[in-house]
Amino acid sequence: MFIEEKKQQHRPNLQHRLPTLLGLCIGLLIYPAAYAQEYSYAQAEQQILQHSYTAQANTALQQAAQLEAEAVKGLGLPRIDLNARAYKFHSQTDVPLDNFKQSIEDQLSQRLSDRMSELENIGVPSDILDPVESGINNIIHDGIGQLPNYANLTLDDEVFRPTISMTMPIYTGGLTQSAKQVTQINARRSALSTTQQQDVQRFELVQSYFYTQLQQQLLLASQENLNAMQRHLDNAIKFEQQGFISKGQRMQFNVARNNAARLFQTTQSNYAASYFQLKNLLQDENISALSTPLFVNKTQSHQLDSLLASFADQSPLIQKLRMDTELANEKVKVQSASQKPKIFAFGEYGLDDKHNWIVGVVASYNLFSGINKSKQVQAAELQRYATELLTEKTKQEMSNIIYKAYSELQDSQQSHQLLMENMLAAQENLRIQTLSFQEDMGTATQVIDAENMIHTLKSEIALNAYKYVMSLATLLQSNGSITQFKTYVQQNNTDYIGN
Repeated sequence: MFIEEKKQQHRPNLQHRLPTLLGLCIGLLIYPAAYAQEYSYAQAEQQILQHSYTAQANTALQQAAQLEAEAVKGLGLPRIDLNARAYKFHSQTDVPLDNFKQSIEDQLSQRLSDRMSELENIGVPSDILDPVESGINNIIHDGIGQLPNYANLTLDDEVFRPTISMTMPIYTGGLTQSAKQVTQINARRSALSTTQQQDVQRFELVQSYFYTQLQQQLLLASQENLNAMQRHLDNAIKFEQQGFISKGQRMQFNVARNNAARLFQTTQSNYAASYFQLKNLLQDENISALSTPLFVNKTQSHQLDSLLASFADQSPLIQKLRMDTELANEKVKVQSASQKPKIFAFGEYGLDDKHNWIVGVVASYNLFSGINKSKQVQAAELQRYATELLTEKTKQEMSNIIYKAYSELQDSQQSHQLLMENMLAAQENLRIQTLSFQEDMGTATQVIDAENMIHTLKSEIALNAYKYVMSLATLLQSNGSITQFKTYVQQNNTDYIGN
């Protein structure tokens, strides 16, 4: 309700029409042309889950973890390698010839002695043979003495040896199985990380999407308030000119119009900033309108006891922490396995013309390495214990968050009903104060207060609806069921703010 204008021809100046023109411009910004694309919350959720950088990065990490798990499935099977050794060498060395020379001299002397014995046997006198033998031995000795004492040898060769080899662990103390188990746990954990990140993105989207809707409602409320104050001021100027009200009363409307203009400018800036942030979050500059309004479900569909009992099995965060405990337990097994012996089978077969081969078994048991392995096992057990405690601590904190969000959800629903009742009373009060002022039975302050009360209640209704939406999102995310958020928008018995 506004102050009725006297039925006179009156042409307001540009200063009086400026707020209305500004309101028209903002209206064009808020309500785009008919062909402009609208984004519902469901469309925005699909956009951010499919095209955001975070979503793509988590998908890549999940695929990498899965591939790593698949890559080690054959761990423990024989390892077969094809080897090839190709080399060329050159070597020079000095070989001592003393023994060689002595051996030759001894052999020649022995043969000479044998020959002389044969001659002696056939009747040659020994007095003839002895000088001959002695002379020849001297000649042999002198001849051998002419040979060098060292010989320089040079060796050159080229070698190519292809082989095929095999190694296979027979016993590793459980190390092989633990390695496989770790990659499988990491793959499942990576999938949970993707789910958790998607839930975080949904929560961020709820926060940004409906915060933009909140700022739009605040902007519309401040625009309506500014237009109303401008009309009050225009009519007050006419009444002052006709002598129905004093200058002081007209100035009260002037101050109220200026305050409304300041508030309008502030909400306009806040709305523009929130809209920019939403576009940036969705990586889409073509968003022109949001079609899902703020809402309040007037009926409660949650049971606190069931929420507190089920969140531990549904929350990706709690499940990830439990997998951290599993990883810590595998680390204990790995440290224990390092204290046990290792047994490997091996073999190698030459592929060249010689066909050399070798097979065998290697057993290894570390006696001393400078590392206290028993303390490593104790450290791993303490880490496992710490992850168990952190899991329980996180469950405590999340139960507190669920309880608080549930309480705020109920409070918002109850406040919404009271605010709607107050709005009806405020509208009736504005109608009464306007009539009283027209009949000169009320003051300008009363009309201004009644008009401001309408604006305040519209803002409080929007703020309370945003509080409800965020409490609902917090409750669902903590319970691991924020994927169901969009179903609450379409529930029966729901009030939509701004529709």
